[in-house]
This record gives sequence, structure tokens and C-alpha cells, in this order.
Amino acid sequence: MLQKKNAVLVDGVVLNGPIMDSKAGEKFVEEACKIIMEEVIQKAEDVTEKVCEWRAPETLKMILDLEMRDTGESHQKLLQLCQDVIQYSVKTSHPRFFNQLYAGIDYYSLAARFITEALNPSVYTYEVSPVFLLVEEAVIKKMIEFIGWEEGDGIFNPGGSVSNMYAMNLARYKFCPEIKEKGLSGLPRLVLFTSEECHYSMKKAASFLGIGTENVYFIKTDERGKMIPEELEKQVQRARKEGSAPFLVCATAGTTVLGAFDPLDKIANICEKHGLWLHVDASWGGSALISKKHCKLLHGIHRADSVAWNPHKMLMAGIQCCALLVKDNSGLLKKCYSAQAAYLFQQDKFYDVNYDTGDKSIQCSRRPDAFKFWLMWKALGTTGLEERVNRALALARYLVEEIKKREGFQLLLEPEYANVCFWYIPPSLRKMEEGPEFWQKLHQVAPIIKERMMKKGSMMLGYQPHRGKVNFFRQVIISPQVSREDMDFLLDEMERLAKDL
Repeated sequence: MLQKKNAVLVDGVVLNGPIMDSKAGEKFVEEACKIIMEEVIQKAEDVTEKVCEWRAPETLKMILDLEMRDTGESHQKLLQLCQDVIQYSVKTSHPRFFNQLYAGIDYYSLAARFITEALNPSVYTYEVSPVFLLVEEAVIKKMIEFIGWEEGDGIFNPGGSVSNMYAMNLARYKFCPEIKEKGLSGLPRLVLFTSEECHYSMKKAASFLGIGTENVYFIKTDERGKMIPEELEKQVQRARKEGSAPFLVCATAGTTVLGAFDPLDKIANICEKHGLWLHVDASWGGSALISKKHCKLLHGIHRADSVAWNPHKMLMAGIQCCALLVKDNSGLLKKCYSAQAAYLFQQDKFYDVNYDTGDKSIQCSRRPDAFKFWLMWKALGTTGLEERVNRALALARYLVEEIKKREGFQLLLEPEYANVCFWYIPPSLRKMEEGPEFWQKLHQVAPIIKERMMKKGSMMLGYQPHRGKVNFFRQVIISPQVSREDMDFLLDEMERLAKDL
């Protein structure tokens, strides 16, 4: 027979037993998971569902009841909030969500995310995260093989932007290791080179790291958006003549808007000639490495010193899943970033402390992002991942050929990846001469069509002006749930939405 213990009070707080109602909590999780299954997962492929249920910000604030109060809400109210959050969120798993460089739903990755959310691990030491550290090591090793390196190192980061910043800092550390302790004072003017089409994270990283945006030399690109190697050579020589210290070239494999791939082999030649670190931002295009058919897009990537690659994009590992991979295997990552916190990274532990990899990161707490990619890879195999890449690019090719057949649609350029960029020219502009007035009017078309498609909820794709060209649509194809019929729908729907323009 259990003895009832007397209540223990400290500072007026009763310390006996838990204060949470576990049974009620379990019931809530069960009912919330039922809503997720019915409203998100089971409807993921249903094209009759809306991509988004548009509401203006002030209206949505009122619907969601965002106020947090002194007393908690009932479970029934919380479940209704869960329903509302799902209803008014954009359905990125919908086959007609083409808006970003991620889309679709992978069920194995999703299950992996459920597991990691439930376990709530942090990946820094083997003692608290044994499984996930081993998984990350295995995934990084496999990704390194696809790049073509015999050995290497790496770490998963919260976004490709962070991977690019890591690489920039790592290149600077290799160039002048004393910066870690002595700081920026006394250093020469450091400069780096990247293309006009690079991701904006390059400028942000230069600013954040104290290099300065004026010390980022943007190299001219050709009409397809690829860095021109001869222009890079000129700018490196110019920087040296100015007395600056070049240390890094950032090439891009799959630019954000046009999907362009820089000529990596030629850029690597210049980097070798001048002793520059070569980083390849393959956040978007890196997944083409999985495809025997399309890996040639990244020819020469094995000569890079570091690579950023985001499996959450083309491979659909779920946001976020982003790796920085480094050719150096001498511990450069750890030397650059370690702070040797004694309360975490004790050297006299009872196991091999080489598995305590957290000191390679600027983070302390870090999510086990490699796990969802690993479980998905285990489920599909390399062949299944390759099929995803090949199918996405085949669908892009189908859409391009359909655009060419239709009146009112005009390609910007022939794509080499999954980015299909085009204008829709409404009936009222088709007989107009292509002068300033024509382009001014065409510039206004895409925002109107975008507003109409979102308010209708029929589909989502992005638009932008770019390098002197007026607003055009960028259609991105990723998800294996997307079909040929969805490509046809996109073109038909655009005609319907703009018939009166």
C-alpha cells in the first residue's frame, strides 16, 4: 500500500507530483494529429482543394484570435485554432503550389519530422543525441561521394544562407587564421567575387562578417545568367592591382530566378591560379548530382573547396534541410568555429569524443535535420531520388514546349533546370509594337494575375522583374505529385484569369 506523502512547499509552491495532466495532453495530441491527417496529409494531392484561402492581414488577425491571455484556453478552442491555422495557411504540398524553390510532401520525411519533434533532441554531443549524430555523419559522407570528393567534412545548418556564411567565414579563416583571436584590425582589405546572379545571402554574409558589401565584386554574367570566367579573371587582377587581398570566389549552381549554372571547371582554373577558395552555392541545383542524366550541369564541382546543398528543395526533404560540405578533412571546420565549452565538450568522457561534433557549429542547440533526409533516402533509395529529379526536369521541358505552342505566352530563355521563366501577354497587348509603352503595360500584368490566382486559390507561382526585364512569371517544378495535367491547367488558368486584361 502506497503511503501518502505530506505536501512539500517551497516559496509557496507545492512540489509533490507533476502539475501537468498527462492523459489530457495525450488526448489533445491524438486529436490534433487526427486533424493533421485529415486536413493536411489526406488532402495533399487533392487539386479540388484551394492552394490558399486568402484573407487580408487585419481580417486574419481577427479570425485567429492571436491574443494570449492570463488563463489557458479549452482544448476544444485549441483544436479549432489548429483547424483555422491549417485552413488559412498556404498549402505548399498542393500540386499547384509553384511559388518557391520547395513544394510537395514526402511522407517518409514527414514521419521523420514527427519523430524528431516528439523526441526534441539537440545535436551537439553523442551523449544526448547518439542516433542523430551517426545519421548526420552517414548522410554527409554520402553527399560528399556525389560531389566527387574522396573525403571531406560537413554540417547541417538552418538554411542555405547560413551555409554560405559559414563557407565565407571558413575561407577567410583559412586565408588568415589569426582573425579568430585578433579580429579584423590590421588585416588588408579582403575582397571576394561572386556573380551578378548570386543569392542575396552573399551580400548579407559579407555585411554580417564585417567584410563589407563594397568588397563583394559582382562578376558579369552572360545572357543565360552564368558567370563569365574572363570577367572573373579581370576582376581578380584589378583587385590585386588595387592592393586588396582576394580570398574567395562564390560560384552558383542553380541561380534563384533563371536556374543558371556557372561554368565551374573554368572558374576552378582561375581559383587555382590565384590561390582562391572556391565555394559553390548549390543550394538549389545540388540535387542534380543525384541524376546520372543531369549531373553534368555541375561538371567540375569536385574541384570546389566547399559546397552548400539543400535537400529540402528539389529532393523534398522538408524545410529545413541544408548542408555545408567541405573538402578539407583536417578539422578546419572545428578549428574555425570551436569555442571548447567545458560543460559540453569534456575531453575525459567515457566514449570517443570525436563524435561530439557540435563544436563545428556556430549554434549550440541544433536540430537533427539530416534525419528526415536519411529516412527518405532509406525509403526511396538513390534510384527513387534520381527519378524525382529526372521527372521534375522532364515536366519543365513539357511546359516549355506547351508555352511555345500557345498564343500570348513568351519564354525569356530556354531553361536548363526546373525554372521556367515566361511572360503572359494578354489579348489587348498582342498587336502592340514592343516599345516602351508595351513593356510598361506588360509590367503591370503579372501582379494582377497573381492577385487573382491567390484570391481564387487556384494556384500559386511567383513573378519578378529581373536585370532590366519587366515582371515575368517564374514557374518552378519540384513535387512528384505534379502531373502533366497540372502544367496544362496552369496555362489554361492563366488565360482565364487574364482574359479581360
